[in-house]
Amino acid sequence: MKRKIQIVSMLCMLISHSLFSQENFKVMFYNLLNFPYDTNVSNRIQYLDVILNDYQPDIFMVCELNNVSGANAILQVLQTSVHENYRPAVFTTNTSDDNTGNQNDLQNFMYFNSEKFLLESQHIVTTIYRDFNHYKLKLNSINQDSNPVYLNVIVCHLKASSGADNQAYRLEMVQDLTTYLNTFPANSNVLLAGDFNVYTHTEPAFQELIDNANNIVFVDPANKIGNWHNNTNYIEMFTQSTRTQTGLGGSTGGLDDRFDFILTSSTMLSNPNMYYVENTYQTYGNNGNVDCYNNEINGAECAGTEFSSEIREALYYFSDHLPVTLELETNETLLNISTYQTNSFQIIGTNIVENTLEIKINKPTLSTNKLYIFNTLGQVVKIIPLDSSNRLSIDVSSFNNGMYYITMSNSNVQPLKFIK
Repeated sequence: MKRKIQIVSMLCMLISHSLFSQENFKVMFYNLLNFPYDTNVSNRIQYLDVILNDYQPDIFMVCELNNVSGANAILQVLQTSVHENYRPAVFTTNTSDDNTGNQNDLQNFMYFNSEKFLLESQHIVTTIYRDFNHYKLKLNSINQDSNPVYLNVIVCHLKASSGADNQAYRLEMVQDLTTYLNTFPANSNVLLAGDFNVYTHTEPAFQELIDNANNIVFVDPANKIGNWHNNTNYIEMFTQSTRTQTGLGGSTGGLDDRFDFILTSSTMLSNPNMYYVENTYQTYGNNGNVDCYNNEINGAECAGTEFSSEIREALYYFSDHLPVTLELETNETLLNISTYQTNSFQIIGTNIVENTLEIKINKPTLSTNKLYIFNTLGQVVKIIPLDSSNRLSIDVSSFNNGMYYITMSNSNVQPLKFIK
């Protein structure tokens, strides 16, 4: 009896954690510096591997991707170093410059962890210069049919360079996006990520994005709006340039500009279905060291406790930009389709079960034990005696739809979760 009480107590704690925990998502945007055409640094993909393996994003958004071959090379890195279930959107080339000769080889793109998100649709927003690429993701939650949660991911690369003409181009591009967003529900979850090429918050293009009169109002989740250019008060926000040395491709001059952003729609500061996690916005690789101003990211002047010399070296050789990252959370429960193992026993295949739950017993010495299946109220709904077999097929066809937990009479065995 005492052992059974221990099992139920442990299960209740697990259920409580499951019911009230949040799911977390890591997001990264990166200007890839003309990848893979730029070959000033040989075998650049090895440095991207280091970066992605370290940060482990769930959503990876990029610009300055040249072609589908480069897209596939990055996908292979993601599936090897981050998660085997990483998937790409459908690769498309830029359409906005078709009337001027279609010479633009710089594409936007997005990859995502398909265990956590499903790609619902994708659209192109044409402008005078480069496309905005809109990817609509749906959270892979247990309530996705009755209460779907959508995340609209928009990736962009605004016109570069200073001067009134280029500012006007950037504004016109953003105005085209504003028009497109007027068709969205006002409470939509939207991420806008890209190389904005703006020098200050007062530039018209940036002011257009944060205009409270818009249907979708963007906010800077880092809360670091200001005159960024050459202003060391914003040193931790700087994303370009990682280099002062010439001959590596891209821009030089050292770290002195905030060009790269991930903005969120204002609703994502408070929406429980999908929201920004406070204080998680970072310029990845930037230690916030004021001595880094106008210096190379891999130098001693840019050292600090957050990002190691190995990471900064990889960033230095891969691109003239630094990535930007943030984290999102949801109160929804994900539909986990991965095999869940313990040292003692495991669910075979998916833990989304229709009629039969397949269990493998990893330790033959457990044959004198029993398996207990509990519902989310902590009630025992089935007891299965174990025998000498190392594999069990358990009929759960009569179970009501919902979440269940399975454990052994040994209270030191962690329960497994499955969904009927």
